Amino acid sequence: MSRLAPAVSKNFPARKALALNFPLLPVVNSKKQLLGVVIREDLERVLRQQTSQREVQPDAAGKAENQSDAAAPTNKAADFLAAEPDKPSEDADEQARERTLLLRRAGLITYSQKMMGLIDLILRVSRVDSTVLISGESGVGKELLAKLIHDQSSRSLGPFVKINCGAIPENLLESELFGYEGGAFTGASRQGKLGMFELAHGGTLFLDEIGELPLGLQVKLLRAIQEQEFVRVGGVKAKKVDVRFIAATNRELEKMVESGKFREDLYFRLNVIPLLVPPLRERKEDILPLIHHFQAKFTQKFKVSKTFAPEALRLFLNYPWPGNVRELENIVERLFVVSPGEIIYCRHVPEKLLPGVQRQCVKVTGVMPLKEAVDELQRLLIEEALAMYGNTYKAAEALGVEQSTITRKLAKLKEKRKSGH
Repeated sequence: MSRLAPAVSKNFPARKALALNFPLLPVVNSKKQLLGVVIREDLERVLRQQTSQREVQPDAAGKAENQSDAAAPTNKAADFLAAEPDKPSEDADEQARERTLLLRRAGLITYSQKMMGLIDLILRVSRVDSTVLISGESGVGKELLAKLIHDQSSRSLGPFVKINCGAIPENLLESELFGYEGGAFTGASRQGKLGMFELAHGGTLFLDEIGELPLGLQVKLLRAIQEQEFVRVGGVKAKKVDVRFIAATNRELEKMVESGKFREDLYFRLNVIPLLVPPLRERKEDILPLIHHFQAKFTQKFKVSKTFAPEALRLFLNYPWPGNVRELENIVERLFVVSPGEIIYCRHVPEKLLPGVQRQCVKVTGVMPLKEAVDELQRLLIEEALAMYGNTYKAAEALGVEQSTITRKLAKLKEKRKSGH
């Protein structure tokens, strides 16, 4: 039998057709579209013909081998028929647009590959009820991501209840989590009180700053998560709940487990699906879109329109943002309030933004001897760099000098302070 041209299209690459190990089909110019341009009926007919041609004679020497060869095309054809064709790029573009709109509705602004990969994982995680542990520095948006998981889950019509384990005094935290019976303690309401577990029934309980939870409560929380039941403070009867748990922390829980500050069993119970949110300094492509987002937000809030000069935006792009998105939002809001004109220039930006670039933004408010001015500027830059980076080595690297230079200048400053100059 002569082998014909492969039946392929842009939706079903040639390499898939070649891997199937059966006679290749001619291109079919039909309006019926199935697996590219291949018509199912034509494909099945050729497969039947090939199978009949490969029937094995009973007295053949290699019976088992030939039977295996005869069965192979049928199995591969079944896989071929079951496989879906590659989706056109238009579908992928549409999915990307829908994802962007979804994130904007959730208040999440991101264009970085790191965050997009995390968002894709979150959208898959939202389909199941597994416990999630979100880790990341303060201000990266852990609560927004927890809310996104809830909103995209089957529990979206249920409550989303948040409790900050680090913001509530230890002696009140248990009653906030589990509630209490009437008269359970001095000052307790006679009617009792529902706890966060009961309030979150049918929905999601978000345990923020879980690393701050006292050790004494950790064992009770472990049982509540594990058994989906708890006992109110002052009560004796266990109450069943249906709750999905999401925890978040800016602490390194593994190190806390090693030092005995966090229970290992609770850590493993929470860390079913770990999600690590990258800090803003690792996704700088998000800085400008976030600035534009906050710009629009505060324009609407304060009924005033302001823009950023390019040199001011460069400062934002080079700053390491230890406070992440929260710090960026706060600084944009501050500049909207305190800057006098419609354009925010470099001179309006807080001095802490990148001491290495501040040489371009020196503010001169009077006249003084040049040597004194140079010494004062050096002092400010060194002190700012030390406050930001924590040691003389990193500070020297940021300022573009040797570490010995920083040490020497610090010693000079110390001498000046002692002498009263």
